[in-house]
Amino acid sequence: MEGQTEEVSLEELKRQLAKFAKERNWDQFHSPRNLLLAMVGEVGELSEIFQWKGEVQRGLPDWEEQEKTHLGEELSDVLLYLIRLSDICGIDLGEAALRKIQLNGTKYPIHRCKPSK
Repeated sequence: MEGQTEEVSLEELKRQLAKFAKERNWDQFHSPRNLLLAMVGEVGELSEIFQWKGEVQRGLPDWEEQEKTHLGEELSDVLLYLIRLSDICGIDLGEAALRKIQLNGTKYPIHRCKPSK
């Protein structure tokens, strides 16, 4: 997987995570509650990266490569726990996300949004 350049689907990540957990006999620990709490901990670690930086520019042009790598690792931790949680709960995360975008489109129609300056 290292150096992979093609897109990775949520389904592929879900399969890889299930395999990873099964090989290590971690399914016994992967209850919805435990996964949620682990994800919250990872969100905390992600937050620490930004804690004292103030606003940052898109693309993080002032960040060192090491900082960006660390950010990618913490973002990945959050994503992986979210995917594992959705799998354990029997939720199709991709389908749920697309549905949520549609609901948000209804809730926030373009004509009622403030135009950009």
